[in-house]
Amino acid sequence: MVSDVGVERWKEHQSAFDRVRSVAVTVSEPESADRIAERSHVAENTARDHLQRLVEMNVLQTTNGESATLYAPDPLYTRMQALRDLLDGRDRDDLLELRGDLQERVEVWQDEHGADSPGYLREQAAHADTAEGTREMRRAANDWDIIAYRLRLVEDAIEHYSDYTGSTPAPA
Repeated sequence: MVSDVGVERWKEHQSAFDRVRSVAVTVSEPESADRIAERSHVAENTARDHLQRLVEMNVLQTTNGESATLYAPDPLYTRMQALRDLLDGRDRDDLLELRGDLQERVEVWQDEHGADSPGYLREQAAHADTAEGTREMRRAANDWDIIAYRLRLVEDAIEHYSDYTGSTPAPA
């Protein structure tokens, strides 16, 4: 639980809009305005106004819940932010090195488990001989999903490096 001092400092150093945005873009499941307001320490009407603005900015998407509109990060916005973060402070060679590191991690899972995908590894986990084996395979499959997503981002960043950074590609 966040201390009152922490909340007060957060409120002192971040605007209500920034607090609503920081909560809303990190939800893993769509949430209602009242829940986001509570977590952002703002009034519900304030949260609704800021959430609507974030929807108009294509930062959030809305879905209809049973009793309220629900808000979640827009996947395209999230992907573009991840690409921007990935490119920040990295040149093309750094991205190629990162790609190799990520590929190597996937190859280790493939070799260790004889699996060609996280889904197949989850299927194997269902037939593991021990509870620890099941847990280890599920963890590996979850990590593999994350690495696979990151690898796709890195490959996108490499392929479109000059477009994203405005730099000219190095001669081959």
